[in-house]
Amino acid sequence: ISDLLVGVLVMPVEILFYRGCCFLGNVVCSMCGFVSFLVISVSVGNMLMISIDRYVAICEPLFYPTEVTLKRVQVCIILCWLFSTIHAIWMSREFIQQPDIYNSCYGECVILVVNEIEAAFDLVVTFIAPIGLITVLYLRVFVVAVTQARAMRSQVTSKSMQCSRAKKSELKAARTLGVVIVMFIICSCPYYIFTLLYDSGLTDSSGAAELWLIYFNSSVNPIIYAFCYPWFRRATKHIFTLKILQPGSSEMNIL
Repeated sequence: ISDLLVGVLVMPVEILFYRGCCFLGNVVCSMCGFVSFLVISVSVGNMLMISIDRYVAICEPLFYPTEVTLKRVQVCIILCWLFSTIHAIWMSREFIQQPDIYNSCYGECVILVVNEIEAAFDLVVTFIAPIGLITVLYLRVFVVAVTQARAMRSQVTSKSMQCSRAKKSELKAARTLGVVIVMFIICSCPYYIFTLLYDSGLTDSSGAAELWLIYFNSSVNPIIYAFCYPWFRRATKHIFTLKILQPGSSEMNIL
């Protein structure tokens, strides 16, 4: 959903603003800044939660059915959006109160984080801390995956073959998330470097380029999932054809 919001809400408005002074109003400018911080935080939160899910599925498979329940997943999703909303409000409060604070002409919309403390806080909360935890989890997953891969080569019975296919599916999911995380790091590093070094002579146009790298990352994520998972393609088609609004759509088998 966060990646979809970037494409539907953020990118079209940003394109209009970057063409020059676009008279969409201060409210649109404020909301654009708020949504930008929101979707970035939610994307990081989603990756962290999926990493924890993959860690439990691969490293603690016996506890997965009891530890990762539907109710707990729903609570985690709600908490992710709640904390991301609080973080977005805090980071964009200056623009919400005074949207034209950094504008050079009427109708312009400039969104900057020039406070070094806030930039450092944003760096820790939405990059260093979650990516650090994800890295630790993936190191553990990698060690277990190598061990399981060696074990699967020696399994020959029918029952063990079924178990091997299940393990391969779990490992594929972990590899896919790994690709998503690497893309996020590549696209996000320039933005966080810019926010920390803004007062060192980097231009606003440079900051815009780094911000668009993050938007590009949100565009790439669905492509990665669609390339790796047929069920994701079917689910996306289910949403965009509005079949999701039909009664009983939640019971449709897309696997």
